[in-house]
Amino acid sequence: MPLNLFDPPALEPGTLRIIPLGGVGEIGRNMTVYELNGKLLVVDAGVLFPEETQPGVDLILPDFGPIRDRVDDILGVVLTHGHEDHIGAVPYLLRMRQDIPILGSRLTLAFIEAKLKEHRIQPYTHTVHEGQVENLGPFSLEFIAVNHSIPDALAIVISTDAGTVLHTGDFKLDQLPLDDRITDLRAVARWGESGIDLALTDSTNADVPGFTALERDIGPVLETVIAKAPRRVIVASFSSHVHRVQQVLDAAHANGRKVALMGRSMIRNMTIASDLGFLTVPEDTLIDAKKAANLPDDKIVYMSTGSQGEPMAVLARMANLEHQIEVGEGDTVILASSLIPGNENAVYRVINGLMKLGAKVAHKGTARVHVSGHASAGELMYFYNILQPTHVMPVHGEQRHLVANAQIAIDTGVPEKNVLLTEDGTVVDLKDGKASIVGQLDIGFVYVDGSTVGEITDADLKDRRILAEEGFISIFVAVDAQTGKVVVGPEIHARGFAPDEAIFEDVKPQIIKALTDAAQNGTRDSSAFSQVIRRVVGRWVNTQHRRRPMIVPVVIEA
Repeated sequence: MPLNLFDPPALEPGTLRIIPLGGVGEIGRNMTVYELNGKLLVVDAGVLFPEETQPGVDLILPDFGPIRDRVDDILGVVLTHGHEDHIGAVPYLLRMRQDIPILGSRLTLAFIEAKLKEHRIQPYTHTVHEGQVENLGPFSLEFIAVNHSIPDALAIVISTDAGTVLHTGDFKLDQLPLDDRITDLRAVARWGESGIDLALTDSTNADVPGFTALERDIGPVLETVIAKAPRRVIVASFSSHVHRVQQVLDAAHANGRKVALMGRSMIRNMTIASDLGFLTVPEDTLIDAKKAANLPDDKIVYMSTGSQGEPMAVLARMANLEHQIEVGEGDTVILASSLIPGNENAVYRVINGLMKLGAKVAHKGTARVHVSGHASAGELMYFYNILQPTHVMPVHGEQRHLVANAQIAIDTGVPEKNVLLTEDGTVVDLKDGKASIVGQLDIGFVYVDGSTVGEITDADLKDRRILAEEGFISIFVAVDAQTGKVVVGPEIHARGFAPDEAIFEDVKPQIIKALTDAAQNGTRDSSAFSQVIRRVVGRWVNTQHRRRPMIVPVVIEA
């Protein structure tokens, strides 16, 4: 249930205000704003990918509304890691002020710099690493190494006069990570001893019992699946999942296969990761996609994007026979990613399409070809027992994840009154080490649709859904404004409603009669006549055909 809207009080000096502008109640568009003494610190600025109920939308951004008029007060944007749901909105934020400093690890900044180059933005960036301390105005930041499904991820301790906050970003406690960089529990324990007043913790896997499986468990499975594949192998993953690409490269090399990267973002990100030393490419393994077509089918692995069923990504285009690679009998497709909530239908549609073409599809539900990058319930419990925070604010998750995370915090000894269940736009104040909810802002979705940002509304999306599901009926009529007599028409045309427009002959007399009656009752302007037509046609369509199409009357006064 959404929280009641109420304005927060004026922020007093020495009080730290925290407002999530995205990422609470959803998986994506993570962005949190910290304010102290008139200065702002932003942690992450990510995107959310649209669902089927949002046709035509490319991306969904955090709602920048609360800070739109205060961009000059932003001291910096700190990025926890390089996934799109944490960095994808940075270009849109920097459109408001291009010189906002961006802080992040080497790999994270390399990813965002490449993205900003495509937007023709030259950013001011500052590289940080675990153990480093940076001071930005009233904020002192210490960075802690955390393990995730992408290298070089960081948690952030934000120390202020009002209290100390730990913002975990996305993390898990893999004890044998591929890059040997574990979550720094010694630093977590040290800060636990010093005192963490508020912990904003990743909730994505809070409702999953136990511990998240090791990344190392995936390598042998991938190697076995590839070894048994009689023809081509196509592996789909996130374009930033460096660890999974590393495992695919190693598994392909072990089976004497070449690997071709597919998709612009995949090629870009893996080139960056390789150049920075985060991806080790076995000798003579990578091959250009154009040359891959000349290899025998049992000697190639394609590494592509599209694991979430995105309609324009490589895998979906293959399933729809819209890609140069034509999937067929004997091919093996591996979906090496978790399902993001809301994407299930799109993913299964792609799986069904691939299987219809004769491919064998392996995914997390049928084989251990992927493990999550997020801490499960056992890890969160372990984490809280080490940290012992005074307050906990679950973030990064849908409501069920937030509630599960909250219960884990309570089970480990955090007082229930100190566990803050929030949503996007909830205003939390921290003063003298005490955190409390003091307001709730009206935070909405900001849609990117082609070149437009924020111009598409929920009402527009409703119209698109109606057009897609119910069809479209237009009615053209020219009337005498004085008498209501129809001079021309009604001419009725439909799309996506009925194959034979002759069915509208039944309703035309009703339209003519209704317009005449309206004129006799004093109706004179075309907009009022349009409403009359919409009511008549809408009632007829609903009673006769049980449909609710979009009805667009066009009335001209003769």
